[in-house]
This record gives sequence, structure tokens and C-alpha cells, in this order.
Amino acid sequence: MSVDLKKRLGLKTAVMGLAAAMAMGLAGHDAMAKDINSRIIRFGYGLADSSPSGHAVRFFAEEVAKLSDGKMKVKTYGNGSLGSDEQMQNALIGGSQELTFVSTAPLAGMVKGYGVFDLPFLFDNEKVADAVLDGPEGRKLLDALPEKGLIGLLYWENGFRNITNSRRTIDSVEDIKGIKLRVMQNEVALAVFNGLGANAIPMPFTELFTALETKTVDGQENPLSTIKTSKFYEVQSHLTISNHVYTPFVLLASKRWWDTLTPDERDVITQAAKTSQAYQRKISREADSAALQYIKDQGVEVSRFSTAEKEKIRETLEPIVAKLRVEIGPETVDGIMKAAQQAAQQ
Repeated sequence: MSVDLKKRLGLKTAVMGLAAAMAMGLAGHDAMAKDINSRIIRFGYGLADSSPSGHAVRFFAEEVAKLSDGKMKVKTYGNGSLGSDEQMQNALIGGSQELTFVSTAPLAGMVKGYGVFDLPFLFDNEKVADAVLDGPEGRKLLDALPEKGLIGLLYWENGFRNITNSRRTIDSVEDIKGIKLRVMQNEVALAVFNGLGANAIPMPFTELFTALETKTVDGQENPLSTIKTSKFYEVQSHLTISNHVYTPFVLLASKRWWDTLTPDERDVITQAAKTSQAYQRKISREADSAALQYIKDQGVEVSRFSTAEKEKIRETLEPIVAKLRVEIGPETVDGIMKAAQQAAQQ
């Protein structure tokens, strides 16, 4: 090989090395150039740390740390340690807490449209629920929150709700009559269960176990994984697989806090929320299946509403649902129902 050729090859190698070094330097500069500050973020929630959503909160925290190169640290507070859903929701509005997730019931007190999710037998299955919630109709409800002091990031899953009680087997609408049933704190849940003949009692979730234990209430309705992780099977002898309502969780941020974030910091939270959504829904559904077997193993009697019984319940509630449609907002109810029908046909 000639000296001249060696020189040219050496020069080419040097140029390539310099280009690679510059590219790495630019990439590093780009990462450092992101406008991300050191922040401590308080994420409180009402469910047990051991619940699927508790695991998802920690997953979210890890994603935020990873995406922010450790600058944004999410501190998690489960088991209602920062208060009830309503108290944490108000803490977000006031700016004394940054993140939480709540059922749609507390939100219905400020945005009536969220009451639509308490209407019975709205979604046939989780696939339909995902399509509606992640679509335009679900986004409309999230977009109504900023003017209330909240940012609705997206929906997680609470799941299909089922009834437990300590008095008797419930496998027909007649069996519900006279049962003192804790319901979520909104008018739709009250109207639905009172319409079925129950004595519906609104109560914060954080007070529920004690109320069941002392028989202040006879029963409650929640997803199977919540019934398991909250140990309601210890004080409830009957479970009815009713799947009467599908309840989403709404992942919320404080608008006061959100408005202080840089665009890059908002991107971190938004990306972590999206990644954790898929994770939370997956483990929530796996946990529901495992929870049913676990609850059975604890000696709880399990019954189910038949298809005919569900139809009877729908008929019983028709006049109540018609009235609630007006109160919640016909545009919201009709939009969600139409989206659900379209999703069911796909």
C-alpha cells in the first residue's frame, strides 16, 4: 500500500471518528438541553399499595424517573394516606398535591357528564370501554376539567363493578330490595340503586371497610380486584357477579402545578401516563380473574345475574335512566352510547 493511500485512509478514519464523536456530543447536548428541572411530585391514591393500580403508580414513577434522567421524582402515597378521593381532588385544585387517580364519581360533582359512567350496562366488555374512553367522546370529558382546576391526562381501569353483601344471596332484582348498600358519592349511583329498591348510602371509600365490619351498611359494589385487595371478603359472605357498571379511573394532575411545568416536563408526564395506562389495564384484568378464584377460596358464596335478569334490570331502570340522561346531559349520554354501539360492532 502506498504512503499516499495510507494517508488518505488515515484521514478518512479520522474524519469518520470526528463525525461520530460530534454526533454523540450533539445527542448528549440534546438530552442536556431538555428543559427539565429537579422536582418532587406527590402522587396520592385511595387504594391499597398492593392493588393493581398501586403497582401501576410505582411503574409510572419509574417511567418518570427514566424519562427525566432522574430529575423528576414521584413520591407515592397509597391506602388513602393523603385523604379520600374528594380530599385529594381538592388538594390538586388547590395546588398542595400534584397527581392522583379517582373514579369518575367524585368528578361528576363538578362535571355532570362523568355521571354517564354510572349508568348500568353501558359497555359490553373491556375492549368496548377502551375504544370509547380513548376516543373522541372520552377526550371531551377530559377536556372539561381544566376550567375546574384539574388536568385529565387519560383513563386507567377500575373495572366492572360487582355486588357483595353480608345478608343474603342476590341473584335477582328482588333480592336487592332493602339491602343497605354503600355506593359512590354521586347522584347517578344513588338514583340507580334506590331505583332497584336498595337503601343506597353514599360514603367515601376510605370509610367503607369499617362500615361493612360494623354493619353500618350491608354491602357495597366494586371491581373484584378491589374487593380482594381491600379484604372485603373478611366481612362479606355473598358476592354477585353483576358487571352492572364499568368504572374508569381518571389520572389527574393539578392544573396549578401543570401550568408551572416546561413543555419538556409535560412531555415526560404525558409519555409516562400513556405507557403506564397499557400496563395498568393489563395487570388490572389479570388481577380480576385471579381475585374471583381467591374470593371463592375464602368461602364467599358466588352467584351471577343471568342475561334475562340483566334485561329485567334494564327495564326496571328505563324511566330512571331517561331522567338521568337529561340531568347528565343528552349530548354526552347519546355520544357515549353511540360510540359504545359502534365499538361493539367492530
